[in-house]
Amino acid sequence: MLRRLALLGALLCLGVVVLGAYVRLSAAGLGCPDWPGCYGHLTPRGAQQASVALDAGKAWREMVHRYAASTLGLVIVLIAALSIKGRASSTGAGGAVTRGYGIGLLALVVFQGILGMLTVTWQLKPLIVTLHLLFGLTTLSLLWWLWFRVNPSRELRPAPDASAAARGLRGLVAAALVVLIVQIALGGWTSSNYAALACPDVPKCQGAWWPPADYRNAFVLWRGLGINYEGGILGSSARIAIHLTHRMGAILTALIASAVVAIIFVKRPLRALRRRAAAVLAALILQLTIGIVMVKQAFALPVAVAHNAGAAVLLLCLIALYRKVCDIANPRARAL
Repeated sequence: MLRRLALLGALLCLGVVVLGAYVRLSAAGLGCPDWPGCYGHLTPRGAQQASVALDAGKAWREMVHRYAASTLGLVIVLIAALSIKGRASSTGAGGAVTRGYGIGLLALVVFQGILGMLTVTWQLKPLIVTLHLLFGLTTLSLLWWLWFRVNPSRELRPAPDASAAARGLRGLVAAALVVLIVQIALGGWTSSNYAALACPDVPKCQGAWWPPADYRNAFVLWRGLGINYEGGILGSSARIAIHLTHRMGAILTALIASAVVAIIFVKRPLRALRRRAAAVLAALILQLTIGIVMVKQAFALPVAVAHNAGAAVLLLCLIALYRKVCDIANPRARAL
């Protein structure tokens, strides 16, 4: 049951993340300006029948995202219940997930619900939108980690001298994860400030390698309440600064992730990691390609959503690699 719930939760959470990106990028974030319903009703149809004027397309996109997030919440409630039940008895889920892990996952999804509410009621404040994205991916990461925890790897056994090599690599893989998370945060900040269109060309921006950029105003996290951020409020030079920073983050992420992959393929003791390293490389190449195509196609909605999905997939591939590195570096470790 726990294995099924972990996999279901991870897949559902990935879908919720992609749906959230679609809602945000299609300007449907305020399709239902209240929470948790839509103009006080459970569905947009109910609001329409009550003679409420709304954009039905945007309202339905927003509510479908909420329905999916609520379903994910129920799955996580079941995981938390299994973790508590397993610890209360000598059998069951206790050997696979700690009680603290299950309860922490539940607390996280509750916090995500609060952020979802604030995203709407605070009118798409960039800080809240970005945090909502980050904690959504944190939920996805924890479910994915749980899936690996309850499904022992059946891949190629590591070489006898692999433990020392894996311990040496573990820090670099962790660094790649940290840089990727920062890059995803920059992507969320770019999207929530409507800065994607600030640089409509690539590799240059506005026809220059370094156009005028306002970094002073680009990363102000808090501007007070009562401001509607739909469409963005920043000037052109501030949006350029955000976009350029995101591009530089992409380069740094690519360099560190590529270094990890290269080390794994060069060092024979790490050959048990090659399959997961190849997945990281494939996800990285795909994500960079989508990013370039997105600019070339003037940030078409399907490509922009794919770019968000690609970031989530790259994160999952790096987490899978890090999990395997940890297993090889310390095969006796069992704690979550």
